[in-house]
Amino acid sequence: MDMTQSEALTAMVAVLGLFVFMTWPALLGIVRERRIDRQIERAGAARAAAERRDAPAAERRDAPAAERRDAPVAARPARGAASHRTARAA
Repeated sequence: MDMTQSEALTAMVAVLGLFVFMTWPALLGIVRERRIDRQIERAGAARAAAERRDAPAAERRDAPAAERRDAPVAARPARGAASHRTARAA
């Protein structure tokens, strides 16, 4: 290897080193932003799932018709109310 080739090799390595030195922070920033975006998406999905889980059945669109408030429900006595059959004439 003569002097011209070694100078060309040194210059090429220096240029590549400067290129990496200049682009490395940008690449790290892109990776960091993508990680943060994934975390935000996961948090939003978890929050939406928690809201769906905590929402009343009438507000949930995926609830079966029997659970929704707008669905017809058979009339039932209030909880703790005595049945009309319990009071008998003596």
